[in-house]
Amino acid sequence: MSVIEEFLKEHRIEEVECLVPDMAGIARGKILPAQKFVQGMRNNGLRIPEAIFVQTVTGSYPPSDAGVINAATSDVYLVPDAETIRLVPWYPEPTAQVICDPYYFDGTPVPFAARHVLKRVAELFRARKWTPLVAVELEFYLVERNDDPDYPLRPPVGRSGRRETSRQAYGVDAVNEFDPMFEEIYDFCEASRIDIDTLTHEAGAAQMEMNFNHGEALEQADEAFLFKRTVREAGLRHKLFATFMSKPMQGEPGSSMHIHQSVVDETGRNIFSNRNGRDSRAFQAYIAGLQKHLPAVMPLFAPNVNSYRRLMPDTDAPINTHWGYDNRTVGLRVPHSDRASRRVENRVPGADANPYLAIAGSLACGYIGMTQNMKPRPPIEGSAYRLAHTLPRTLYDALNRFSSSRPLKNVLGESFIDAVWAVKQSELDAYQQVISSWEREHLLLNV
Repeated sequence: MSVIEEFLKEHRIEEVECLVPDMAGIARGKILPAQKFVQGMRNNGLRIPEAIFVQTVTGSYPPSDAGVINAATSDVYLVPDAETIRLVPWYPEPTAQVICDPYYFDGTPVPFAARHVLKRVAELFRARKWTPLVAVELEFYLVERNDDPDYPLRPPVGRSGRRETSRQAYGVDAVNEFDPMFEEIYDFCEASRIDIDTLTHEAGAAQMEMNFNHGEALEQADEAFLFKRTVREAGLRHKLFATFMSKPMQGEPGSSMHIHQSVVDETGRNIFSNRNGRDSRAFQAYIAGLQKHLPAVMPLFAPNVNSYRRLMPDTDAPINTHWGYDNRTVGLRVPHSDRASRRVENRVPGADANPYLAIAGSLACGYIGMTQNMKPRPPIEGSAYRLAHTLPRTLYDALNRFSSSRPLKNVLGESFIDAVWAVKQSELDAYQQVISSWEREHLLLNV
């Protein structure tokens, strides 16, 4: 009996949710009775259209002439990852969830499936006897339920009966306003083995941050993927929305997904630090790779038109790829740490990013820097906002850089690059057809 079958039997599971993250990080898949799931797992019967892996955030698909999928009706089969099976704690019936990987029927992985992209990058590290370790910090807003997208979002009313209207960074009482929901989140995470660490109130009104303990890249991406789903579910149960949108409210800071990264060798030694405790050449090269290639990999860090509203000066978000020691204005921050904990924090990705792709993109940049023995620019002191805005300002600009980067194509895979371009270009085309309230307000009678 397999590990998965033993889990289903031990917990008397009635239904199984087979989950796959699409390009936007949305959980897609199938829900099956436990017995049918086991049968499908044994004979490659867990099938799903290949097209979902190039589905846009609006639910549509790139034009057929984009050439990123074999055909709109072609199927792939799902292979459940036994390491990811866990309970879905919010259902009254015993239900399991398991993250799956898609394969073609010749046994090759779907190259633009998010989990496979991260596996591909991690394998490049392993081939050199390196293991990348990451820790994620995810920010999100709690907002009042909103039934009409034309109306701005508002912070929800807490247990005091009042709405948060001022910024309460690190405010303990401000977090306690939503204690019942957070207690449920902790219970859900414990039941489903999501290893969360610290909860804090961030700078925005009803903006929160959850930190994760560090671990291997795929494991951390899985946990961030499941955590987003868990928080949204807990919010609904408490009659509010939890959103990981990058910039959900005007006048408030955006939400990020900071990624702390280090690399260990086969003995478990952190290669970012020399034995004397100083930065190693590998560390310097890793930072140099991030500095050079971050602007080109931005569609993985800022994947939506809204994402670029967050990346503005003096808003707790970076605008360039400078680095510095314990400097929160730069794109690449090196926290004060001991030799074993030496790491770099990539502060560019937004909370709306697919965690698999954001981690893969960050690791890819560092890998290129290490393998090419690149050298970084000197670290800066003081505010990086006084320096040039070198990150792309729009998704359109980011896609052009992304699709023309040969180093990224070599590491991430050319078919994946093509798929991202096709999906995001379709989303841009859809966005361009929308007339905003700002345009109606300021242009309708004035131009």
